[in-house]
Amino acid sequence: MKVHVTLLGLAMAVGIISGACSTSSSNSPGNGGSAANAAGAGASSGGAAGGTCVNGTPCGGSVLGTWRVTSSCIKVSGELDLSLFGTGCAFVPVVGQLQVSGTWTANADGTYLDNTVTTGAQQITLAKSCLVISSVPVTCDGAANLLINLGYSSFSCTPASSGGCDCSATVEQKGGLASVSASPLTSGSFTTSGNLITIMGDASDSKDAYCVANDRMTWTPQSANPTLTGTVVFEKALSGGAGGAGAAAGAGPTAGAGPTGGAGPTGGAGPTGGAGSTGGAGPTGGAGPTAGAGPTAGAGGNAGSGSSSGPCDIYKTGGNACVAAHSTVRALFGAYNGKLYQVRNTGGTTKDINALTAGGVADSAAQDSFCAGTSCVITTIYDQSGKGNDLHYQGADSPVGGKDKPASATGESIKIGGKKAYSLYISAGNSYWVDASKSGIALGKEPEGMYWVVNGKRFNSGCCFDYGNSEVDRKADGAGAMDALNFSDTTAWGSGAGSGPWLMADLEYGLFTQNNTNKNPKAPSQTATFLTGLLKNNGTTEFALRGSDATADSLATYYKGALPAGWNPMKKQGAIVLGSGGDCCATNTNLSIGTFYEGAIVSGYPSDATENAVQANIVAAGYGN
Repeated sequence: MKVHVTLLGLAMAVGIISGACSTSSSNSPGNGGSAANAAGAGASSGGAAGGTCVNGTPCGGSVLGTWRVTSSCIKVSGELDLSLFGTGCAFVPVVGQLQVSGTWTANADGTYLDNTVTTGAQQITLAKSCLVISSVPVTCDGAANLLINLGYSSFSCTPASSGGCDCSATVEQKGGLASVSASPLTSGSFTTSGNLITIMGDASDSKDAYCVANDRMTWTPQSANPTLTGTVVFEKALSGGAGGAGAAAGAGPTAGAGPTGGAGPTGGAGPTGGAGSTGGAGPTGGAGPTAGAGPTAGAGGNAGSGSSSGPCDIYKTGGNACVAAHSTVRALFGAYNGKLYQVRNTGGTTKDINALTAGGVADSAAQDSFCAGTSCVITTIYDQSGKGNDLHYQGADSPVGGKDKPASATGESIKIGGKKAYSLYISAGNSYWVDASKSGIALGKEPEGMYWVVNGKRFNSGCCFDYGNSEVDRKADGAGAMDALNFSDTTAWGSGAGSGPWLMADLEYGLFTQNNTNKNPKAPSQTATFLTGLLKNNGTTEFALRGSDATADSLATYYKGALPAGWNPMKKQGAIVLGSGGDCCATNTNLSIGTFYEGAIVSGYPSDATENAVQANIVAAGYGN
């Protein structure tokens, strides 16, 4: 599916699509008293009264220390660029307002903590021509369901007399100071050069002109489309080391890991939530008595699920060989004990993470050891089928190129068969891809099947959290150019019963739960934590969509019948995508989120009996145990 944007455009053109003048209840008089920043701070205060915002005068300086926002005045005018969002219009008018509160801390090691909250409201006008997304007409509600993923907390559109939509959006965001971001960060790295501060993001970097003088600092966002004017004003926090030299020379606080240590849990383990501490202590705490050797030795029993066969062995027995097999948690062949995925630390060094034993789980202890004291990302998910269809993140320095960045290697850890393993934790701006068109995958109208196991609790309506067959040119090439599983609560096209999320089929130019884009009452809203989804397509007349709880239930068939009119025969191209739609992310970025554990793509049209046996193997693997 289409519907992706450039994240630089997102952070600058949408994210900071905000404009307003506000002053916090504390220390607002101090703004005018900043001698060195009279232009910045004074303009901000005056802007609030006059309804205009004036840019601060940049001067550079040292940003080290903790800074409290005392006022903000940022306005936007002009148009929002949607040319890469897949809509029928290139630009839409936008106006709005933004308020910032909280603190921002810069450490001497180049890391930061963003404890700000950005709130506000925007108004966006969609012309009638905008209501075509990925070449499919959508309603105002359907457009809102997709556009909310730009980073808004709410987004609603009502029909306008012109035939388009009048839309209102609200913002309530932690981190990502003074921007509306699909993936705001509360910690990370920064650099300064001259009068510019650059905040490194997961998907793209943002820049602000800044000035520090005495205990005042001003930031002015740098964006040209739409036009932004205004300033965020900070005051140095009065804490130990509040003096300029205290924070800088006080390498003590930085080295002492107070601020820096805080960044660790927020950046690395934070996304993991409870699993972060469990992950760090899990192998030591739970397996501590066996001193590390226990997990390795015990892996033979639990990691292999007590079975000599994996899902791909079962498919092969049924006459459907795996042409691609990917997982960060376990081997998918009973005899496979090789590489599962690759991690890279902040120093640029990489390490392959293998299965502990043949048919076993991933060696999470090897990752923990390698990533100790640093942060890691997953650069590659290796193909276990032997076809060489390794999935690489779609980024500038990856083998496949692109505009995205690799996913965090510690976003989530789980238990499977009693052992710890890490998931592929896809956030906005993360995606993986490979051209497998010459490596045995189905092309054109050839039949194929696939399955995956994902987290049923983590999703959004962004397009599109997919796994399957997609375009080799990474463009939306027409109906039938894709054949992939999708998990989301997207309602712009087809959907199922209830409010979602649903397992769906992305066949390009639409998401389907049946052979049209109506609601399918037999496709339930999913509630399981670990979810199995299966899709098979004979390429000419029929496709089937099945699914179940990956820990207990037998498979249910949500749809089995004719392909949508205009999608037969299929026109599959043979690339493999994971985490995004087919027209991403060579020149744009992914807006979907999701968590992937395992999946495979097979040749031919598997029988229900074969798929039932695969599900039994998944249940036996022991997700969550």
